[in-house]
Amino acid sequence: MKEAPIHLDLNREQGLTISWSDGHDSFYPIAYLRRMSPSADAKQIREELKQNPLTVLPATNSQEPLTAETAELVGNYAVRIRFSDGHD
Repeated sequence: MKEAPIHLDLNREQGLTISWSDGHDSFYPIAYLRRMSPSADAKQIREELKQNPLTVLPATNSQEPLTAETAELVGNYAVRIRFSDGHD
Protein backbone atom coordinates (compact mmCIF):
# COMPACT_ATOMS: atom_id res chain seq x y z
CA MET A 1 0.00 0.00 0.00
CA LYS A 2 1.30 3.44 -0.88
CA GLU A 3 1.42 6.09 1.80
CA ALA A 4 -1.33 8.67 1.65
CA PRO A 5 -1.14 12.35 2.58
CA ILE A 6 -3.04 13.13 5.76
CA HIS A 7 -2.42 16.88 6.02
CA LEU A 8 -1.34 19.71 3.70
CA ASP A 9 0.05 22.96 5.09
CA LEU A 10 0.75 25.76 2.62
CA ASN A 11 2.95 28.59 3.81
CA ARG A 12 2.39 31.15 1.05
CA GLU A 13 5.89 32.62 1.28
CA GLN A 14 7.88 29.42 1.85
CA GLY A 15 6.25 26.27 0.51
CA LEU A 16 4.02 23.25 0.96
CA THR A 17 4.47 20.71 3.76
CA ILE A 18 2.78 17.33 3.33
CA SER A 19 2.30 15.05 6.33
CA TRP A 20 2.11 11.40 5.28
CA SER A 21 0.29 8.48 6.89
CA ASP A 22 3.61 6.79 7.75
CA GLY A 23 4.54 9.74 9.98
CA HIS A 24 7.07 11.56 7.81
CA ASP A 25 6.75 15.06 6.35
CA SER A 26 7.84 16.37 2.96
CA PHE A 27 8.53 20.02 2.18
CA TYR A 28 8.38 21.58 -1.30
CA PRO A 29 9.54 25.21 -1.71
CA ILE A 30 7.32 27.66 -3.63
CA ALA A 31 9.88 28.07 -6.44
CA TYR A 32 10.10 24.28 -6.85
CA LEU A 33 6.30 23.93 -6.98
CA ARG A 34 6.11 26.65 -9.64
CA ARG A 35 8.93 25.11 -11.68
CA MET A 36 7.36 21.63 -11.52
CA SER A 37 3.82 22.78 -12.36
CA PRO A 38 2.16 21.09 -15.35
CA SER A 39 1.81 24.38 -17.26
CA ALA A 40 3.09 24.46 -20.84
CA ASP A 41 5.85 26.96 -20.11
CA ALA A 42 7.12 24.98 -17.11
CA LYS A 43 7.14 21.76 -19.17
CA GLN A 44 9.11 23.51 -21.91
CA ILE A 45 11.71 24.76 -19.43
CA ARG A 46 12.09 21.27 -17.92
CA GLU A 47 12.62 19.81 -21.42
CA GLU A 48 15.23 22.47 -22.20
CA LEU A 49 17.03 21.70 -18.93
CA LYS A 50 17.11 17.99 -19.83
CA GLN A 51 18.78 18.85 -23.13
CA ASN A 52 21.13 21.45 -21.65
CA PRO A 53 21.56 21.74 -17.86
CA LEU A 54 23.11 25.19 -18.39
CA THR A 55 19.91 26.61 -19.89
CA VAL A 56 19.30 30.18 -18.76
CA LEU A 57 16.02 30.34 -16.86
CA PRO A 58 13.67 33.21 -17.71
CA ALA A 59 13.63 36.14 -15.32
CA THR A 60 10.47 36.97 -13.45
CA ASN A 61 8.69 40.18 -14.38
CA SER A 62 8.15 41.18 -10.79
CA GLN A 63 10.43 42.68 -8.19
CA GLU A 64 8.34 40.89 -5.56
CA PRO A 65 9.30 37.38 -4.43
CA LEU A 66 7.23 34.50 -5.79
CA THR A 67 4.45 33.48 -3.41
CA ALA A 68 1.38 31.26 -3.43
CA GLU A 69 -1.83 33.27 -3.68
CA THR A 70 -4.40 30.48 -3.25
CA ALA A 71 -4.63 26.70 -3.18
CA GLU A 72 -7.53 24.35 -3.81
CA LEU A 73 -8.05 20.60 -4.00
CA VAL A 74 -8.76 19.28 -7.50
CA GLY A 75 -10.41 15.88 -7.69
CA ASN A 76 -9.10 13.17 -5.39
CA TYR A 77 -5.37 13.67 -5.82
CA ALA A 78 -4.29 17.13 -6.96
CA VAL A 79 -3.77 20.59 -5.54
CA ARG A 80 -4.00 23.70 -7.72
CA ILE A 81 -1.83 26.53 -6.51
CA ARG A 82 -2.16 30.02 -7.99
CA PHE A 83 1.17 31.82 -7.84
CA SER A 84 1.80 35.55 -7.54
CA ASP A 85 3.13 35.58 -11.12
CA GLY A 86 -0.37 34.63 -12.34
CA HIS A 87 0.28 30.97 -13.08
CA ASP A 88 -1.68 28.11 -11.53
